[in-house]
Amino acid sequence: MAQQSERLAAVLEPVVRELGLELYDVEIGGSNRSRTLRVLVDRDGGVDLDAITAATEALEPVLDRDPEVGKALPGAYLLEVSSPGLERPLRTPAHFARAAGSTDSLKSRDAEGAVTRRRGVLLTADDDGIEIEIEGGRERVAYADIVASHTVFEWGPAPKPGKSKSTKPAVPTRG
Repeated sequence: MAQQSERLAAVLEPVVRELGLELYDVEIGGSNRSRTLRVLVDRDGGVDLDAITAATEALEPVLDRDPEVGKALPGAYLLEVSSPGLERPLRTPAHFARAAGSTDSLKSRDAEGAVTRRRGVLLTADDDGIEIEIEGGRERVAYADIVASHTVFEWGPAPKPGKSKSTKPAVPTRG
């Protein structure tokens, strides 16, 4: 499927760029009966509903007419255009490089083939792999060993113990 996504990205990227957007990723999901073509677009400052709508409207005719699309994705499919979101999938070296400094969830395979899931701060990314800080230690992970990875959105600090989460004033009751 990676090859299909790459072929589709080559067709879709110029259309998205023309709108002032970046083609962040192309995913093909589902089975042959109910496939979804998910096109993730982004730009500095994020995308809004108008940008998503414009991308959808610009991509639909290209997807319907381009013969490369038919080769990469024959048959029926559902088009979904979206932003990568707060917790972004990291698949390419560019994704990892852009996410340097963020907290990431990393699922990777070790030399024996065991898969582990960890969370840490992505320090650097180059053409061969990443360096991530996990529990105070630095670890180098090759892209070939990464099963899945995504950024982790961290909410603000937790409320202080003993503080009420409700902002409603107390209502006196009659006794």
